[in-house]
This record gives sequence, structure tokens and C-alpha cells, in this order.
Amino acid sequence: MVLLWLTAMIPGARPASSCKSAAGVGCKSASPAQYGLLLSSFAIMSIGAGGIRPCSIAFGADQIDKKNPNYERVLESFFGWYYASALISVMIALTAIVAIQDSMGWKVGFGVPAILMFCSTILFFVASPLYVKMKVSKSLFIGLAQTIVVTFKNRKLAFPPQDSTGSYHHEKDSELVAPSAYLRFINKACIIKNPEDITQDGIAANPWSLCTVQQVEELKALVKVIPMWSTGIMLSINMSQSSFPLLQAKSMDRRFISNFKIPAGSFGMFTIASLFIWVVLYDRVILPLASKLKGKPVRLGVKERMGIGLFFSTMSMVVSGIVENIRRRKAIDQGLQNNPNAIVDMSAMWLVPQYALSGIAEAFNAIGQTEFYYTEFPRSMSSIASSLVGLGMAVANLLASVILNTVDNATKKHGKESWVSTNINQGRYENYYWLLAVMSLVNMVYFVFCSWLYGPLQKTSRLRRKDDIEKEEE
Repeated sequence: MVLLWLTAMIPGARPASSCKSAAGVGCKSASPAQYGLLLSSFAIMSIGAGGIRPCSIAFGADQIDKKNPNYERVLESFFGWYYASALISVMIALTAIVAIQDSMGWKVGFGVPAILMFCSTILFFVASPLYVKMKVSKSLFIGLAQTIVVTFKNRKLAFPPQDSTGSYHHEKDSELVAPSAYLRFINKACIIKNPEDITQDGIAANPWSLCTVQQVEELKALVKVIPMWSTGIMLSINMSQSSFPLLQAKSMDRRFISNFKIPAGSFGMFTIASLFIWVVLYDRVILPLASKLKGKPVRLGVKERMGIGLFFSTMSMVVSGIVENIRRRKAIDQGLQNNPNAIVDMSAMWLVPQYALSGIAEAFNAIGQTEFYYTEFPRSMSSIASSLVGLGMAVANLLASVILNTVDNATKKHGKESWVSTNINQGRYENYYWLLAVMSLVNMVYFVFCSWLYGPLQKTSRLRRKDDIEKEEE
């Protein structure tokens, strides 16, 4: 943030303002050094975000006492409020910070976030003694790589007898003494072939030839969750279609109260607002009321919430197509087919339902996904669990571009107007929305299959612990 702020503060860090017209005549290009400073700020920001975003939510969840009898309910509430607060910060950024930048310029506009980030960092270290901190072990990624390599090396190795728990290498004083039966072929990575493979301290002499039961279960957890993770990509593809509603809003009557016009780019606030309102209602009204009526704690399971989110996302695309179909017909009836910049006599408030449905979809699915990964993964994988939703969004953005380009190329053949034409009144954006709705419906069926395949939560991959084995032997 400081580097970005310096691009505004130092005159030599940016091109001189020599433009003489709105068309860009006489504009001087940025030098390699100026580009380097700007891109460096983006690169360092990305590294910082990569450390903060996946770890902060897992770090926050670590503060919750697992001995709490209402642990699952508290954890669910935490994830919901964490997500809601993050979106409130986005709302502040898109309103208050943007207003400061517009009214006071970039020097103050970039300076304010830099100061806020500095204050946040100071507060983090000042409050550090109050936090519960998990001890750092070894690199998880190296452990996963070692397990894959050893599994391949031992692919022809025979399995020991089923009741032979001493044949598996596990960490000293670990509760995990034998791997689960799920994805059994990976268990070969922790089979002890020779006693010499383990040192006197109980550690593998060569970690690239022998892994622990814990490492095996970590890889299994990651492999097992990939199909469920892939079901959330379609929702993120739908969420990434922000440019089309923007075009719709620009072509509609955006008057809200009297002569006040809502900026076309601000309609995304309805998504954030609906998400926040739903989190508050769900956590503070619906669940307490349902629990009171039934006389016992009531909560929706994470897989149910993920499925409900996919349903609302599908409905959002259906509603988007219906609204666009009505808007386009009105534009044609009003003789505006060849004028994409004209304002159609139709209120932009018709766009609010699709934004609201999208926000509710995200509230159910994205928050449910985060909780699902966190509760299903071993504690050592909590940061990876928190980053999977962001990874899905990144993959979705790439796939959304592929889908858009494919639709554009396929529909403009033989001289026809593309569905996603730059002229929104001549294109068929409603068909594009309905295509996404059909894909979302297929994804819902895929989700049901993956959910069935995954099985009950934390049961199909239940680990054999010392006390379980002792009971079996007795």
C-alpha cells in the first residue's frame, strides 16, 4: 500500500499529465521504472493477501474452544460473521474510500488505506499475546509431495494383515496409529518395510521413502474433497458475470428517490447487502426461533447449505434472463435497438432481485464451503481449507472467460449478431444467462452425486485411533 501511495506522491513515479484531450492526444506512456514500481506494489499486495486471507479465518477458528458443547454452532456463526464483515469492508472500500479518492485525489485516496493497513498491523501485534497460537510443524506441501512419491514407489508393495497396526509408521505419541480404509492404495506410503527405516527417535530415516499415517490421511482428505470443491466453481462463474448487469443498469432508469440516481457500478451493493442481511437473520432470528419451537438446537448441515446456495445461484441466472428479455423487448419497442447508450423506459430496480438471489446464494454456499473444508480437514490443513474457496473463484474466473469467448465465437458465425454483442440491445444476453442457468442446473445434479459419493461427514474417513484399536482388541 505504501508503494502504491508513492506512485501518487512522487511526481516522477508516474507519467506527466500532458494529455490535451479526452481522446488521449499527447499522452505520455509510463516508463519501465514507473511500471515496475506500480506492478511491484500489486505483487507485494498479492503476497500479503495470500498470507492474510487463507490464514486469518483459520486463525480465528482456532480461538474457539473445542470443548464448548455448542462448538459446531459457534463455528458456524463465526464463519458467517467473518464472511459478512469481510463484505462490509468491501462495501466501505467501494463507497467511502472511492468517495475520498474522487473528492480529495489519489494522494489522500491511497494514503488513507495505507494508514488503515498500518493501524491494523499495529493492533495485530499489540493483541498478539491474547491469541491461541498453534505450534508450527513442517511444511504441509512437502509432506503431500512426499506422500505422493512414496505411494508411487510402494505401488507394488503388499498390504500387511488388517489387524497388524504395528506395520504402519506414525508419529510418536500420536493418536493416529493406523490409516483409514478409504483410498487404501495411499496407505502403502506409511507401511514399514524394514525396521532400519525408522531411527531410534521414531522418525523416518528417509521421509521420501516412508511417510507417517498423519501425512497419508492429509493427502486422502485433500483428494476426497476435490469433487465437492469442484461443484462450487459454477456458482463462482455466475458471480463473475458482473460486467453484464453493469451494461443493463447503464441502459435503464436508475432513479431511486426523487432525482437521485444510483451509479450503475453500485448495484453490486445489493448483493453484499442481501448477504449481510441474510447472515444476521439466519444467525440471530431464524435458527434461535427454530430451536425454540423444536425445543432443541437446530442447524442446517454444511452440505445442505451448499446445495441451497447452488439452487439460489441457478434461480439468479433464470431471473437475470427473464429481466433482460423484458428489458430488450422494451428497448426494441421504443426504437432503441441501434442505440446501446440510450436509456430504456424501465426501472433499474428490476435488477435488484437477481443481485439479492446472488447474495443469498453466496451466503449459503461460500460460507458453507469454508466450514465444510475446515471441519473435514485435519487441523494441520486449516489454512489450505480456508484457501480452497478463493482457489475455486480463481479457477471460475478463468473458465468464465473461456465460456464467454466460446459463446461469442459460436453465436456470431455466418454474419449473425453475437449473443454478447457490445450493443446490448442487439445481442441476446438473456440466452447467455439461460445457458448459465442450464449449466448451473446440471451442476446441481453433479453436486447431489458428489455429496452422495462423499458420504456422511467425518465418518467414511474416520481414523483408527489408539482407544478404538484397544477396544477392538478387548
